[in-house]
Amino acid sequence: MTVLSGQRRIWLTGASSGIGLALARRLLAQGHRVALSARRREPLERLASGYPDALVVPCDITDHGSVAEAARRIDTAFAGLDLLLHDAGTCEYLDARHFDLALIERVLEVNLHGALKVIDAGLPLLRRARDEHAGRPLLAAVSSAAAYLPLPRAEAYGASKAALSHFLESLRIDLADEAIDVSVIHPGFVETPLTARNDFAMPLRLDADSAVDAILEGLERRDLDVHFPRRFTYLIKLLGSLPPGLRLRLGRRIAGRKRRTQAGA
Repeated sequence: MTVLSGQRRIWLTGASSGIGLALARRLLAQGHRVALSARRREPLERLASGYPDALVVPCDITDHGSVAEAARRIDTAFAGLDLLLHDAGTCEYLDARHFDLALIERVLEVNLHGALKVIDAGLPLLRRARDEHAGRPLLAAVSSAAAYLPLPRAEAYGASKAALSHFLESLRIDLADEAIDVSVIHPGFVETPLTARNDFAMPLRLDADSAVDAILEGLERRDLDVHFPRRFTYLIKLLGSLPPGLRLRLGRRIAGRKRRTQAGA
């Protein structure tokens, strides 16, 4: 079991389900002070029960005021952050034959704009920790291996994650002089309530606890790119580097397999 060293002050979003829930359980069990955020209070309170270092701060990441209030409460309780770990996200797939702008906007609002609101609210807390304790705080966010390669029906999801990855990699350059590190997490398929809705094969799918091991190991090393499972993500990276024409042919083959799978369901 991978351990994140020290006792850190952590703000974890998306803490009520999936990878975020598994991360929350692990971090609390290791004795870290963890501010738990998700939209609903009840599952967070159940999660925090028995952990005196847990702070329940529900918020809606699409609402700037809600996120700002959560950050204010965390700063009051923790006096800064050593780690901002953003995991909240959503996934919806687009049928381009019935172009759905509302679907695209929903996904972008959560996965990109929501992440930006959390970063905007959390950066001052990371700076406070740096200034008061002379350490190097860490900003980390969960993107997706889909950021590496355009995939069929993933126009909204893939674009939101690719944009998030690009933003964080650029931000990393500008924060380097501030002594704030940035890690971007690119999981492959992980068993979560979101992936349970997928109607296609998910190669090399991991359980949530294995994903947490990979994430904490990468964060402990302060890897710039935390990606897993490596056999899958290295292949996706390689395919993403192909010329556009080859990527188009590959995408059409994948789309054809998905249609055949759905037809046989």
